Amino acid sequence: MGDLKAVRVDAEGPSHSPARRSLHARYGELIGSGLLILWVVAALVLTRYVPLIRGYPVAMSQAAILVFFTVCSWALGLLKEPVTTLLFFLLAMLFSVAPAQTVFAGFSSPAWWLVFGGAITGVAVRVTGLAGRFSNFLLAARIETYGHYVAALALGAVALAFVMPSTTGRVLLLTPLALTLADRLGFEAGRRGRTGLVMAVAAGSYMPPTTILPANIPNSVLLGAAQSLYGVHLHYGPYFLLHFPVLGALKTVILVWLICRLFPDRIERSCRPQQNGERLSRREWALAVILGLSLLCYATDFWHGISPAWVSLAAGVACLLPQTGIVPVKDFTDQVHLTPLVYVAGFLGLGALISESGLGGWAAGLLLQWLHMTPGHALANTIWLELIGGFIGLLTTLPGLPAVLTPVAGQFAHASGLPLYTVLMLQVPVFSTVFLPYQSPPMMIAMHMGGVSLRDGTRLCVSLGAITVVALLPLDWTWWRLLGVL
Repeated sequence: MGDLKAVRVDAEGPSHSPARRSLHARYGELIGSGLLILWVVAALVLTRYVPLIRGYPVAMSQAAILVFFTVCSWALGLLKEPVTTLLFFLLAMLFSVAPAQTVFAGFSSPAWWLVFGGAITGVAVRVTGLAGRFSNFLLAARIETYGHYVAALALGAVALAFVMPSTTGRVLLLTPLALTLADRLGFEAGRRGRTGLVMAVAAGSYMPPTTILPANIPNSVLLGAAQSLYGVHLHYGPYFLLHFPVLGALKTVILVWLICRLFPDRIERSCRPQQNGERLSRREWALAVILGLSLLCYATDFWHGISPAWVSLAAGVACLLPQTGIVPVKDFTDQVHLTPLVYVAGFLGLGALISESGLGGWAAGLLLQWLHMTPGHALANTIWLELIGGFIGLLTTLPGLPAVLTPVAGQFAHASGLPLYTVLMLQVPVFSTVFLPYQSPPMMIAMHMGGVSLRDGTRLCVSLGAITVVALLPLDWTWWRLLGVL
């Protein structure tokens, strides 16, 4: 009778079964995403006849709608990242929001080829076994706690920034090592320890190195734009002294502590493998030589003038050559993932659209009119400028922030009464602070590679961002005062 009752209950209430609820949720997602796309299309059509931003070209209004949709979808996870990116490409071209060379600027950008070459070397590190050797090296160092491994990876990411001026390159090099180490320590997929190790690489590769010239894209853009627009030359030593003590060194310490608090875990001794004494294979030696030459070229780009992008691509091609035998074509086909490459191209195209349409400058100018800053209030004006930068950073993503703010830095300096150099340097605390993972494409790439959810990445970014605003930024401004910059 009990079995008959169970059957009868299931027959009477199938809508309450987990499978049916999952199906209903899936239908709800499909309907919601369909309505969202229809809303964007309708808005793009209507702005041809009723401009959203009056007094400006229709293309700017369309760009505003498309940017708003793309950024919100990335930030809130309304659609999967590659779907959002492809929709951005499609809608921009269908409605002639911008020329093709602007929309698809990411694919011709050196930054995209930097990522592509780094993806190949990342596969090479895994398939040759060098990642396993690195994890064995850390295990043989008799590190006893999970927190020490997190610290080792974060410090390694920061140290590598001094010789490898590419955040994406560092992420693609270190993330496979972190995943191999997690496997050796028994941190399977979904475990907090695995998430912590990946986020140590993701955040450690981007946030602290923003204080080192020219360790990443925002630094390089600021360096070039300040010189070309205002004749202001940024030098390695003063830049390092101004930013690294607080936003570099101290932030790294807080990052390690926060990861251990948000993603606590413990190591079981039974999970630790023993170090083997095998010598490097021919493939490993070849890869080690290629990586060593790459790092040498990265560190001496001021001398030879070759872009890090072409160094990265050359290293990737060298790994694919049959003479080296490092990465077979099958491994290249199977393991070089398209998703992060499409995402990077979309982000770069979005930045180009914002710049070409004038949307970024319009938003900055509008904010400046609202604030009515007056000279003589240095601290208040500094806070307002940081808030403006933070708002624009949410709109453009952080690597594109200097491209938007630097052209209007002269206006900000005049309105605030602050020196132009100080206004330029105030961008660094902004683009070094990540509130949402989508703001930093290299972090998103590391999270994709490591299987870290957007929710976990957001927890870390929001927590560290809050600590930065409440504690690190006031401390940083005090340090600036001691140096006479603020």
